[in-house]
Amino acid sequence: MKDNKLTTTLLAGSLAVALLGCSENTSSSRSKDAEKELQQDAEQVQKPVVYQVFTRLFGNTKQTNKPWGTLSENGVGKFADFDDKALAGIKELGVTHIWYTGVLHHATVTDYSDFGLPGDDPDVVKGRAGSPYAIKDYYNVNPDLAAKPSDRLQEFEALIARTHEQGMKVLIDIVPNHVARDYHSVSKPEGVADFGANDDTSVSYRRDNNFYYVVGESFKVPQSPQYQVLGGMSHPKADGHFAETPAKWTGNGARKAQPDINDWYETVKINYGVKPDGSYDFPRLPEDYANKGYRAHYQFWQDKSLPDSWYKFRDITQYWLAKGVDGFRYDMAEMVPVEFWSFLNSAIKMTNPDAFLLAEVYNPSLYRPYIHQGKMDYLYDKVGFYDTLKAIIQGQQGADTLLAKHQEVADIEQHMLHFLENHDEQRIASSDFAGDMNWGKPAMTVSTLIGRSPSMLYFGQTVGEDGSEEPGFGDPTRTSIFDYIGVPAHQQWMNNGAFDGALLSPEQRQLRQFYVQLMALNSLPAIVGGELQSVANSQPKQVVSFVRQLAQQRILVVANFAQQPQSVRIDIASGEGETLLGTEPQFDAQGISLTLPYQGVSVVQLGSKQ
Repeated sequence: MKDNKLTTTLLAGSLAVALLGCSENTSSSRSKDAEKELQQDAEQVQKPVVYQVFTRLFGNTKQTNKPWGTLSENGVGKFADFDDKALAGIKELGVTHIWYTGVLHHATVTDYSDFGLPGDDPDVVKGRAGSPYAIKDYYNVNPDLAAKPSDRLQEFEALIARTHEQGMKVLIDIVPNHVARDYHSVSKPEGVADFGANDDTSVSYRRDNNFYYVVGESFKVPQSPQYQVLGGMSHPKADGHFAETPAKWTGNGARKAQPDINDWYETVKINYGVKPDGSYDFPRLPEDYANKGYRAHYQFWQDKSLPDSWYKFRDITQYWLAKGVDGFRYDMAEMVPVEFWSFLNSAIKMTNPDAFLLAEVYNPSLYRPYIHQGKMDYLYDKVGFYDTLKAIIQGQQGADTLLAKHQEVADIEQHMLHFLENHDEQRIASSDFAGDMNWGKPAMTVSTLIGRSPSMLYFGQTVGEDGSEEPGFGDPTRTSIFDYIGVPAHQQWMNNGAFDGALLSPEQRQLRQFYVQLMALNSLPAIVGGELQSVANSQPKQVVSFVRQLAQQRILVVANFAQQPQSVRIDIASGEGETLLGTEPQFDAQGISLTLPYQGVSVVQLGSKQ
């Protein structure tokens, strides 16, 4: 790729919209000083890039990978593994935010009794290491991740500081819909009560109860002939019993004292003032607040009486903001009322207006309410964009369906985060997805450059991890979030802590360098804030093509999704161009011709030749 000396003629208003996301509404008229400052800083601006890392797996060098293996057998990574070399390697990918997944103290079978933290009952833990979404103490972090478990919070604070020193921001998970079935905070500040500590357990529902109850019945561990706790390995607590009276509703809303094995039985559902019949026991947000900024939302809630769980999560997020955390990824946000999000997110923005708020929402009918009323910055574009892109790669749909799918969210596209991998989805290189890590090239090119929204990379994606390890709980194709495991392709890049990629194959090195070059394009003004223009090509079923334009800068993107090379003709008036990534096209008086290799791309700055 050639060195880029980009023109920076910008439409200040368009770029400002791209940068603000879902921040407080601002006047469209700006002072001359503000416009001048925006233009001066334009070359330093880029779209956000989130790097999701499963924290306990990142630094693990062990390669045993025994199914259901213990921490000592299979190993575990630590906060300290994210040293300056590791963080610099992440930063090289154009990363602006690191989402440290699995940081909060969650239920785990591993015993830390020497530190006052006995292991949890495996009958209500998924896997041996435990799910990061079964939080048991919101005021501390996972002892697995610390060199000295007694100093685990201080070690995480040091990681926050190191991340900031490398010019990146820190995101952690908040799981508002449910907590671990045995939630108990040993680290809560003075005056803070545990979830459920003050509940009236004689009734199934009360507004200020934190949980719902199955009155008169005790919890029963789910049973299944297809599942054995810890794979059938012996454990003193694995006896098919867990003491809980009365039983609580399960995290996914199951209301039986004995949930099904497929329910989220290791968790219990949080009550936000939603009655069992689905009606609301809190003030509703007026419709016109969809058009108001976070300050107005914050003021709206100040004189209201609200369910206790609302205040608990407000205090939790404020605690972590004070520790230096820069934002949150919200698990299963659509299972929590949108009014709560208005309350929580406006309080967060009052503390840190630049906080990055990302939500997992899969119901397209809720996208706009959760953005406008709920004041979310970003939502997963999974059901629309990701699912369509995956179907194209697998040959189930034509490439010409992608732009139409993207247009379905045209009014909110800058809020719809794009990804190809995360902890819930299959690895690109897995046999059940694409079976070839290089499909990340055309797919990630289109995913990253098609809109103004942030992009996300999952650790191991850039070196072709295939997720084929047999971890214990759950199936391969996704890197396990429940068990201690090594991640082979990632370990090759890590090279026993050198983080230099010396153990990577030539093909893996080439793939990582492709990602480095691709993600660098996020600083192009037309990619940051430009408009999308559809561009026809001669192979619409096989090839995706479009232009992103801001002022005089025009970026052409072409990606081949066929199972073989494609000769493509694009009728677009441009006498010349600078190739930024991939194949160099041929220009003539009528348009552009290029032959894209299998999985090939071409990204060209039109009208520019250096």
